[in-house]
Amino acid sequence: MIFLLSLATKYLTLYFYSIKHCMEDITRPLLPNINYPADLKQYKEQDLEQICQELRQYIIDVVSVNGGHFGASLGVVELTVALHYALNTPYDKLVWDVGHQAYGHKILTGRKSVFHTNRIMNGISGFPKISESEYDTFGVGHSSTSISAALGMAVASHYKGETDRQHVAVIGDGAMTAGLAFEGLNHAGIENSNLLVILNDNCMSIDPNVGALKEYLTSITTSKSYNRFRDDISNVLIKLSELGPNAHKFVKKIEKSIKGTLLKQSNLFEALNFRYFGPVDGHDVQRLAQIISDLKDIPGPKLLHCVTVKGKGFALAEKDQTKWHAPGLFDKITGEIKKPVSDKPQPPKYQDVFGHTLVELAEANKKIVGITPAMPSGSSMNIMMKAMPTRAFDVGIAEQHAVTFSAGLATQGLVPFCNIYSSFMQRAYDQVIHDVAIQNLNVVFCLDRAGFAGSDGATHHGAYDLAYMRCIPNMTVAAPMNEEELRNLMYTAQQENAGPFSIRYPRGNGVLTDWKRPFKVLEIGKGRKICDGEDVAILTIGHVGNFAVEACKELNSEGIHPAHYDMRFVKPLDEALLHDVFKRYKNVITVEDGCLQGGMGSAVLEFMADHQYNSHVVRLGIPDEFIDHGEQPELWALCGFDTNAIITAVKKTAVRRTTATIAS
Repeated sequence: MIFLLSLATKYLTLYFYSIKHCMEDITRPLLPNINYPADLKQYKEQDLEQICQELRQYIIDVVSVNGGHFGASLGVVELTVALHYALNTPYDKLVWDVGHQAYGHKILTGRKSVFHTNRIMNGISGFPKISESEYDTFGVGHSSTSISAALGMAVASHYKGETDRQHVAVIGDGAMTAGLAFEGLNHAGIENSNLLVILNDNCMSIDPNVGALKEYLTSITTSKSYNRFRDDISNVLIKLSELGPNAHKFVKKIEKSIKGTLLKQSNLFEALNFRYFGPVDGHDVQRLAQIISDLKDIPGPKLLHCVTVKGKGFALAEKDQTKWHAPGLFDKITGEIKKPVSDKPQPPKYQDVFGHTLVELAEANKKIVGITPAMPSGSSMNIMMKAMPTRAFDVGIAEQHAVTFSAGLATQGLVPFCNIYSSFMQRAYDQVIHDVAIQNLNVVFCLDRAGFAGSDGATHHGAYDLAYMRCIPNMTVAAPMNEEELRNLMYTAQQENAGPFSIRYPRGNGVLTDWKRPFKVLEIGKGRKICDGEDVAILTIGHVGNFAVEACKELNSEGIHPAHYDMRFVKPLDEALLHDVFKRYKNVITVEDGCLQGGMGSAVLEFMADHQYNSHVVRLGIPDEFIDHGEQPELWALCGFDTNAIITAVKKTAVRRTTATIAS
């Protein structure tokens, strides 16, 4: 009896130990052991779901504390894990588009331990970056470049005889609406290249997607008959295609016939000579891994249509996808977004001043319309879209189209306010010249995020617009020092015969709380004197003029009295003002939050040379290099044009006096 009890006790102990051990296996975290894709491949397919859950939670944990893009990366967690599980990265080339989808990718490719530095100065970039990791095959801060880039990689691999190398472009978050994506698809269809395009279809950019393509994709994803048969068809066709080249051709004909019949329309991607697969559930990680593995064996250009939910796994982000695109800091438990609270009235954001002013102008001028390329909330065009839905247009991620569409409106007597981030306007430069400036059309370009865009980094800084706009004939180039000037420049730009007009303003808040003042027409090409002074003249353009105001206050308290002029216009320059400056001052400092090459300082030097003045000119601005991410004040200081830098520059040449202040 004792023996039996002892034996029972032994087996019970082993049983409970076994249960405990199994429970530990089930609940043991897996992500801490995964630093690279090779680590991921050590796990079984049934482990991938748990890994996805842990990866999603890790993104939530870090972004809630440090900020950054949020919803897009949550939506592609399963796709990210499946890709790195099925592919041989970095040998296989993986291009993310747009780049803010790639947080999970970064965590799985050696940057988990530094992910908390994401978008922080001297930390890792918020976007894939070639210089940061061998797994980042292409820099993708702007959208819609992945297909062309991945095709170039695929053609290069074919040329080098690397027939086993895979090339994958993940394009989503609205990026498929840009013309460059279609150009890439069009070329890829005639190249016998090993290219897989994965369309991450979440119906969103930052704001909801717009356009006929969005409606087309919706028709595919909601076709009941097509969805009923798609999995069986896909499985059969994949297996049959392995029987040889003749079977492959026959299978393609069957496949096109079935898809065309069920959808009752031609398949856009099939028409471009892509093998189309999908739509598939973008949150079924095991199925995705199997499909991607199978697609590696199918030759030629292929497109996999994945349907995902932006913000997946965080209920509030799924519900309000625009708000949670990049919410800033938030409480991951309550979902409360943390915003600084002040007991005093705060100046508004420049973009909101633009949005409210545009509605005010449009109410008085029936010719005014608004255009933005997929940035209604990011640029505050959504204010006009809500107030006047028939007069404001979101044209999707298509900057070139936005500009030429605006030009077409202008030919018919309307006054388009084309509202684009400064950095994104670079993508439509040809259209600005050929379609607007040559024809001298009154299109008003309102360039948001001019200067440093902050944590988005080099791809988003608006460093070049002063330089690239001022060299275009017929173009007026202006920048307001505050919110009142922004309103007045917008009011001036829609006057009769104003012609092409560029107005730039920065990301963030202005300086006035009582900004909504009566409109005034500003004389084009006319600056203003902020304060008189001695020894040194400071010439500023735009918001950085406020840095000079603060610098002058500090210098005045020390007995140094520089003069300060707000140029307002880089083109045309206020020549009368400059003649006065160069006749009175032997030392001139120019300050701008744009590139020094070709910017406002260059324009002043050109004027000085053309009129044979010989003053000593010091230019402060963005140097001839790409500046990485960081908070705006950090970057202003880094590049040497913040308040302290202006004070230092003045002190090098100014005379300290004990007389009363000259500055007004």
